[in-house]
Amino acid sequence: MSRAATHEDILFLRRLYWSFRMEEMEPVPWPLEVKQAFIDQQFDLQHRHYVAKFSNADFLILLEGNQPIGRLYIDSSTEKWHLIDIGFLPQWRNLGKGQVLMKAIQRQAKLHAASALMLHVERRNARAQALYRRLQFREVETGGDTHIQMQWAAC
Repeated sequence: MSRAATHEDILFLRRLYWSFRMEEMEPVPWPLEVKQAFIDQQFDLQHRHYVAKFSNADFLILLEGNQPIGRLYIDSSTEKWHLIDIGFLPQWRNLGKGQVLMKAIQRQAKLHAASALMLHVERRNARAQALYRRLQFREVETGGDTHIQMQWAAC
């Protein structure tokens, strides 16, 4: 279940983003307050970038009941859908929710005659890459240093 993100969700989205970045910040020898300020700045930059670059996208809050547990940013306004971002709070990861959600998105893409679904996944996120491969996504671009572009053909 999901709903459109609103301005009131910014604190949740910031906390969610923190959960994505904390592990990579662990070895950085900065005080906790400096790490948090850095991650907050990165969230602000990413959020503004997504809103500006993907103005036709749906910015959704993923729910368990009424409880926010993650986010899904997807642009389905063109023939080739773009999965911009997907992520869950740590306690909701590795429970199969991502796979169920991705299968639902694939069904919707087929239903709406999208030609493909594309996304970018971090090179260091082997778990997500394995999930996407199981769902028939294929690498289409590997030139970037930090991300791999993958695509699923809806036809």
